[in-house]
Amino acid sequence: MKTLDKIPTGKIERAGQLVKTGIKVGGNYIAYYGEKIVNPSLTREKLNDSNAEDIYDGLKNLKGSALKVAQMLSMEKNIMPKAYVEKFSLAQFSVPPLSAPLVRKTFRKYLGKYPEEIYDTFTPDSINAASIGQVHKAEKDGKKLAVKIQYPGVADSISSDLAIVKPFAIKMFNLQGKDSEKYFMEVEAKLLEETDYKLELRQGMEMAKACAPIANLRFPEYYPELSSEKIITMDWMEGEHLSEFTAHNTDMEKSNRIGQALWDFYMFQMHGLRQIHADPHPGNFLIDADSNLIAIDFGCIKHVPEDFYVPYFELANPAIIDNAEIFNRKLYELEILRTDDTPKEIAYFTEMFHELLSLFTRPFHGDYFDFSDDEFFGNIAAMGERLTKDTELRKMNGNRGSKHFLYVNRTFFGLYNLLHDLKAKIHTQTFRKYMV
Repeated sequence: MKTLDKIPTGKIERAGQLVKTGIKVGGNYIAYYGEKIVNPSLTREKLNDSNAEDIYDGLKNLKGSALKVAQMLSMEKNIMPKAYVEKFSLAQFSVPPLSAPLVRKTFRKYLGKYPEEIYDTFTPDSINAASIGQVHKAEKDGKKLAVKIQYPGVADSISSDLAIVKPFAIKMFNLQGKDSEKYFMEVEAKLLEETDYKLELRQGMEMAKACAPIANLRFPEYYPELSSEKIITMDWMEGEHLSEFTAHNTDMEKSNRIGQALWDFYMFQMHGLRQIHADPHPGNFLIDADSNLIAIDFGCIKHVPEDFYVPYFELANPAIIDNAEIFNRKLYELEILRTDDTPKEIAYFTEMFHELLSLFTRPFHGDYFDFSDDEFFGNIAAMGERLTKDTELRKMNGNRGSKHFLYVNRTFFGLYNLLHDLKAKIHTQTFRKYMV
């Protein structure tokens, strides 16, 4: 794969790259509709393939928050067209890496030495390259190490990237009013946190210590003395990405064991720590030879405040969902319903969220859940498709829900998808034994 000697960091330069991508996408639409005149039976698959290809090609050299958005979208398997999911999933661990000279320059700037002066061995070519950083293999004192290096200029470009994306997001999600800014501020804050490798180092060490008792779950050891604000050194963990494992695995006992570790890991974080690893895509988890789950990235941790946590999980209780008075009160507490809503909006969103929550919270309704249930995921996909086509929804204020929904819901969508890929059957309450 071609390496990069430079990443566009200026607002004008990055905006220009996005404009070029937009022109390509516009051309794809013109070609599609022209071809459809000749062939009325033509489906949108070809259009989706072309757009996904051009959008990904436009974003992969920008890296940073632009590519991170593509990575996040690749997790929305029940909403995004298949072409986008497949192409954007490459942003998880397969994008053009930095060139060796640029890597050496980064080391010199942030650790004061070149990599060959720090480690006994260091591979100049990256093993994995993703949206914010890339990973190299190294050795020191007989230990195999993974060294993550952040791309230059990523943190500086986040605000300008979001400013470019904001008008499209406002239109796409029908956000109205000044309070929509809270969602953009939440995304910007979390993306900035992901560029703070000192914070990630601390979060990784704290999470590994807190979750150590969970069965079939492993973490790398981190090395603060070999790390900085743009470089993290940790143990090299042998294993394959979760998506690679699920592509060939036929042993359901292994799937269930790994899935149980994944579920217990997330439930312990949420209910015991009130914070969660909010980036549950396959590139952040490895499976070792003994079928243990390995968590390797803690750049995105979402802290969950009590005043959100309590009503959020109360709405996972069927008794509350089906009690109209209490359900209505919880919708206001979570900012799903607003004091300036019209009676029509109140009726519409109450009905919509009753249906949505009744379905989405099913894994919490009993002591056991089968994530291989295609009907459950098919119903989620069908609901998502129906809502995207709902003309009434487009007329209403899209500012719905606390800002905390963004990363908490993203986490649960991602978790559900990983467990579905594993086809895992889960005991939903076993995490409680780790909370004593």
